[in-house]
Amino acid sequence: MATGKGQKRVRNSPVFYNELKKVHQLMFTPTAWQKLQERAKQQGISVSEMIEIWIRSFDAE
Repeated sequence: MATGKGQKRVRNSPVFYNELKKVHQLMFTPTAWQKLQERAKQQGISVSEMIEIWIRSFDAE
């Protein structure tokens, strides 16, 4: 996944998708949150983006 580095960010303008992201709430145990953060850091992306990619992969199945 491209990280968008070098791409200028403009408020209220989507970068990777055709829609803006909105704030939602998920709850995790401390262990699960730590694992999510570690995995996202390895991939060089945020936890939010990692979950977004995972959910969007369901369309490919």
